[in-house]
Amino acid sequence: MPIKPIADFSAFDALDIRVGRIVKVEEAKTKKPTWRLTIDFGDEIGTKVSCGAYRNYPKEALIGRQVLAVVNFAPRKMGPEVSEVLTLGVPGDAGATIYVTPQQEVELGVPLF
Repeated sequence: MPIKPIADFSAFDALDIRVGRIVKVEEAKTKKPTWRLTIDFGDEIGTKVSCGAYRNYPKEALIGRQVLAVVNFAPRKMGPEVSEVLTLGVPGDAGATIYVTPQQEVELGVPLF
């Protein structure tokens, strides 16, 4: 994959990326196999919904997992679902999403810097 063009630091600085904990996993009402994740970002932000094709994880393996997500994008419609945050990941085997997570437990809602 080629590197993207040089970006000004302000583009990164505009993103609000926080740590949350997945507290609920449901089948999303979309055409593609998708999970509807409810993620707790702590008292300041509260819980938000993220929808994505992260089906390489069984539901049970996701509950309690800390993840990083962009919390200041506008909500995005995904079929009948609305995703309020963008949960970050990288491609794994066969393109399956691997979540970006802290290496150890951290306080909910802390920002990435």
